[in-house]
Amino acid sequence: MSKTFRIAIAGASGYAGAELVRLAAAHPYYEIVAVTSEKSAGQPVSSVFPSLTGVVEHRFEALAPEALAERADAVFLALPHTKSQDPVAVCRKAGKLVVDLSADYRIKDAARYESWYRTPHLYPELLREAVYGLPELHRDSIAHAKLVASPGCYPTAAILQLAPLIANKLVHRDMIVIDAKSGISGAGRSPALAYHFPEAHESLEPYKIGQHRHIPEIEQELSGITGTTGTVTVTFTPHLVPMNRGILSTAYGKLTRDISLVDLRALYKEFYKGERFIRLYEDIVPNPRYIKGSNYCDVGVHTDTRTGWVVTVAAVDNLVKGAAGQAIQAMNLMMGIPEDSGLTGPSSYP
Repeated sequence: MSKTFRIAIAGASGYAGAELVRLAAAHPYYEIVAVTSEKSAGQPVSSVFPSLTGVVEHRFEALAPEALAERADAVFLALPHTKSQDPVAVCRKAGKLVVDLSADYRIKDAARYESWYRTPHLYPELLREAVYGLPELHRDSIAHAKLVASPGCYPTAAILQLAPLIANKLVHRDMIVIDAKSGISGAGRSPALAYHFPEAHESLEPYKIGQHRHIPEIEQELSGITGTTGTVTVTFTPHLVPMNRGILSTAYGKLTRDISLVDLRALYKEFYKGERFIRLYEDIVPNPRYIKGSNYCDVGVHTDTRTGWVVTVAAVDNLVKGAAGQAIQAMNLMMGIPEDSGLTGPSSYP
């Protein structure tokens, strides 16, 4: 295949946006034609991210959705939550393929979106059009989509580690606990006291207990796996840990019946058979160190036979499989090119 697609990246000066630029610059089918940043407009990309010196020659532009749509075949938007609604609508009206990395098109129920994000949704018709961009669960729909809502980083790990259990009705739908830890880059690049080095270093802090805005998309997607059999509710607690990047998510579910660990692991192997970016571990426990910079999701499954609970562990790089890499994975499907294009590099270590 020799076709090249012209790519624009909005919000490219954030951490996820920078990862999009890094990965897109090395993509065999992408040509970057524009990158935007309100704070850094006019500056060379390399002056904001010296790591991209000699890799990307563009300057940041101010966001003008109509102009982006004229120049690009496809647009990635890595804007803050609640800021993507209008740009997505403009790009879709122009007939462009769009992957939005914000939460603005993830939640199908407009009223539920408004209750969690404290702003009304202005484009309910686009909410109905948008496909949740988790390829392992929605590959066929993504391949036919024009608008994809790329999942959040915590939900990516949580949904992938729990999906086989939900699909096989192996855990009670109202007895699921997710305890997840994220590196500080998950909070974005805007400075705040909690992410200041003396505050975060040698620290471990839970936050937004029972109130995190990723809860509705986790519940939405897990409930969708059950079909018509009922909704899923989860108790979710995120934690901030003093590392740059990576997520480790430990999810617990009360089993609905006795099942051996051997059979559980066989079930996971069958569910994720052929999935390029899912790695199932048995003797090794997933660790964010093993996936840094890669598009993998590492999953481990364990049982507590004394209590009848299953314990799953998942690790992702919050900026790659949890953001930019997964967005590119979805866009590849939308373009009809190999799904793993530009994403086959291994993780760095240590």
